[in-house]
Amino acid sequence: MLRITDARSGERTDLPRGLTRVHVHPAGEDTSALRLLLVADVLARALDLDGSPSLTVARVGPELRARADALGIRRAEPEAPPGGRVLHVRGPGRPAPEDGPHLEVAPSGEPCGSPDPTVLRLALLSRPRHLPAEPDTGALSGAERTLARWRRSVAGWAEHPSRPVPAGVRARLRAAWEDDLDLPAALGVLRELDEEGDGAVPPGARFESYAYADRLLGLELTREIGTVY
Repeated sequence: MLRITDARSGERTDLPRGLTRVHVHPAGEDTSALRLLLVADVLARALDLDGSPSLTVARVGPELRARADALGIRRAEPEAPPGGRVLHVRGPGRPAPEDGPHLEVAPSGEPCGSPDPTVLRLALLSRPRHLPAEPDTGALSGAERTLARWRRSVAGWAEHPSRPVPAGVRARLRAAWEDDLDLPAALGVLRELDEEGDGAVPPGARFESYAYADRLLGLELTREIGTVY
């Protein structure tokens, strides 16, 4: 079960299965606002993986909408019908309604240059959401190298017979994202799996593990299947 920390009270809140409306409160159209939408997108994906239907609600300007589309963020609805549980995603000190728990997301600086959208997505996801994000040259270069390596690995593992996601890997991934949506910890599970010895986990099981995690992360890790290196 997904558990989050309510930014207002500091208390942990369990999210049992059920319809959830994720209300996002962006201010402006900068990367801080984009980071709010990204956190809400991954939160909605986590709810879906837990069997809870979700709807993201936000009023988004055209520039921010275009940036969110590029990052593969699901489109938000400007309004939502009543019903279900409500969660709010907002920046520090931003006012929001009192009808549900709040996830607070620290601001982000602007990215250097014009990075590939999935590179920027990974750079932002790699930073704990309560800490400011700085998608500078170093952070983006590291994310680009990681994505390139993982996509090559996934393309190679796809050539082997499929195997189920190992129970231990699945449990560690879910424990990470169900614990207050700890995305750096979930990414850490993938890094450890990539670095394990050849015989520890079969290639087909590694492929399925990365594909499973990507349902949450949205990094297009299977994009290069069929590519000849």
